[in-house]
Amino acid sequence: MGNSKFSKQDLLGQATETLYTQLNSLKKESFNLRFQQALGDLKNTSKFKVVKKDIARIKTELSKRLAGE
Repeated sequence: MGNSKFSKQDLLGQATETLYTQLNSLKKESFNLRFQQALGDLKNTSKFKVVKKDIARIKTELSKRLAGE
């Protein structure tokens, strides 16, 4: 499944506060990747896909928790 840092089981066992912290960290990483790409320093462009999917996984889990599922 690629180089994803987070699996569904990993996310289920974590506290909501931790998920928000990880989400913030991934958003910063995404910004840094875009910045590196703009400067032409980015070597591994596939990292974009992995970071975006990790962000989506965390957001999905957080929305499920807010909905009460």
